[in-house]
Amino acid sequence: MTAARPAGGDAGAVDGFVVPGRGRGLLDVFERRYLLKLLVRKELRVRYQGSFLGLLWSYVKPAVQFAVFYFALGVFLQQRDVVQNYAVYLFSGIVVINFFSETFGNATRAVVANAPLVKKIYLPRELFPVSSAWVAGVHFVPQMVVLLAGTLVAGWRPTPVQLLSGVLGFVTVALLAVGLGLFFGSINVLFRDFENIVDLMLLVVTWTSPVLYTWNLVQAQLPEWLWFVYQLNPVTSAVELFHHAFWFGSTDGDPSLVPPDLAWFALSAFGLAVLVLVLGQLTFRRLEGRFAQEL
Repeated sequence: MTAARPAGGDAGAVDGFVVPGRGRGLLDVFERRYLLKLLVRKELRVRYQGSFLGLLWSYVKPAVQFAVFYFALGVFLQQRDVVQNYAVYLFSGIVVINFFSETFGNATRAVVANAPLVKKIYLPRELFPVSSAWVAGVHFVPQMVVLLAGTLVAGWRPTPVQLLSGVLGFVTVALLAVGLGLFFGSINVLFRDFENIVDLMLLVVTWTSPVLYTWNLVQAQLPEWLWFVYQLNPVTSAVELFHHAFWFGSTDGDPSLVPPDLAWFALSAFGLAVLVLVLGQLTFRRLEGRFAQEL
């Protein structure tokens, strides 16, 4: 005998039970935080299994990346003579790009990489992309420690507004990366070519964001309308917010070092990141019913 559905109750619930496969998206991730922690631990353990340095690679990789860029652009192309405290400027942008790249790239592959779990048991599929973001956050922390140490040596004296800029920049790029990861991760289950497409996108983002050079060089080369579009890019705004938070406070405080209308573009970027997250979640939920079959 089938129990009657309570009047006004959830269409997917019968006597308090929920029909399998009908979750609430990202809300279920927060309710099942214990599963998220297990996935994060599993991913970290698998990633560093048999590794001699282990989590120390979180320091080694960005250090090598920074050294290559600093000598290629700072020394050979003499950017250090043009940009005040160029080392701080460069590294404060690198940590943003690294976090975005790791979150977006790994979230795109997360569902496919966890195919055995997807096919055998039901759990909120969003756990996989979100766990990738969490792992990227674990790697982000030691890079931030190095950045803070470098800024203090360079004479960093931040204001509350500048510190809030850093928080807003991190939240913006995190929402954007998770949203894109949900979107491309769901499509990647159907068409594996999207892994390569995302790799190309990350390459473009690294070189088109104001990480290796200053914003005024970009403004001088673009027409006004294209410069406006460039500034609307949430990654661009996140990088500039980190520059404002960690680099600007170590300079002579010249207002011309800050891009025009940074506050307006930062809020617009945050809104766009939220929109991308919503679209990514809607796309993910629409396609997740096919995951087990396709995998």
